[in-house]
Amino acid sequence: MSPLCRIEGVLHYEGVSLERIAATWGTPCYVYSRAALTEAYQAYERALAGHPHLICYAVKANSNLAVLNLLVRLGAGFDIVSGGELARVLAAGGNPDKVVFSGVGKTEVEMRAALEAGILCFNVESESELVHLNRVAGGAGRSARISLRINPDVDARTHPYIATGLKESKFGIPYDQAYALYQEAAGMAHLRVTGIDCHIGSQLLDTGPFAQALERILTLADRLADAGIRLQHIDMGGGLGVRYGEETPPALSDYTQVLLRQLAGRAEHLIIEPGRSLVANAGVLLTRVLYLKHGQSRDFAVVDAAMNDLMRPSLYDAWHDVQPVRARSGAARRYQIVGPVCESGDFLARDRDLALAEGDLLVIGSAGAYGMSMSSNYNTRPRAAEIMVDGADAHLVRDRENIAQLLAGEHLLP
Repeated sequence: MSPLCRIEGVLHYEGVSLERIAATWGTPCYVYSRAALTEAYQAYERALAGHPHLICYAVKANSNLAVLNLLVRLGAGFDIVSGGELARVLAAGGNPDKVVFSGVGKTEVEMRAALEAGILCFNVESESELVHLNRVAGGAGRSARISLRINPDVDARTHPYIATGLKESKFGIPYDQAYALYQEAAGMAHLRVTGIDCHIGSQLLDTGPFAQALERILTLADRLADAGIRLQHIDMGGGLGVRYGEETPPALSDYTQVLLRQLAGRAEHLIIEPGRSLVANAGVLLTRVLYLKHGQSRDFAVVDAAMNDLMRPSLYDAWHDVQPVRARSGAARRYQIVGPVCESGDFLARDRDLALAEGDLLVIGSAGAYGMSMSSNYNTRPRAAEIMVDGADAHLVRDRENIAQLLAGEHLLP
């Protein structure tokens, strides 16, 4: 159930008025629901209860410390793609033995930090990375637990920028090279082969490609077992889609049944790496209308949030629901919802029929994933505040940045 509801004409998040949040902390700001995050995570736990598993939240979706700490309390592990994300997980109280490290460009500094922390597994994405990791682990006097991320050459039928399982992608090791590379890894002195990994893309709306990829991974795992390389876990990544507008993503039960059906009777633990499906619909972006501009061919609502706050519409042409916080009577106009950034691509929504006045608050839906985590300071704009709602209470979980903070690390020439 959505945490967004209208009470006496005013939108609330859980039990807190969004007008109250705007009055207290200003706009733009991100607002998250503790109840929605909790329910989304627990739904995965219930659905996978029939097989040993670990849910490793994909930190890149939303890396706020309060979000991560809530997931720690719920028992989550974490999928990271940088040393900075590892530092965030540890700062939030995460257990490094529940951390998997993905990404095609791990630096030696990041490798050493992860080895020192004692993470569960490195998801290795190339032969070169394998060689470097073996050397770094040896220099640190440690053994690195690894899986190979396999590229199964399966079309996830999603946006090309978030498709990762095709042979043209930068991600993973080609399927037909993986068996030989596993044998090479098994002979390296400072590596310990523990698993196999696959992730074909994000915002998946069909379980067919996912099932196809899993079948290929299990075939390879069986071939490795015949050669004496027995895996402790199978990591199938994340990518389950969510509903932003008209999409019809698979039910969570349909997605997990694909996993459980094909893993039935197998000894390997299952790891999955959901991100978007945990946080997207547990967050909104709250913004205020600055100006209404009525042009010759289009009407514009200029708001105080911009593409630097929510990049998805400009980057992916993504659709997000837009609603006024307080419903207004009167005739609607078809508005382009745009921000102050000096780019024609700075828009949050196109062609929305709304009755608006300057000063109105708008809520941009399904913004909990890849919103704040992709935000920037373009046009020297401070990043937004973040708020977590818990029932009738609201908590500031990230201060709004200020200009002084943006300038603090820069230096004039002598």
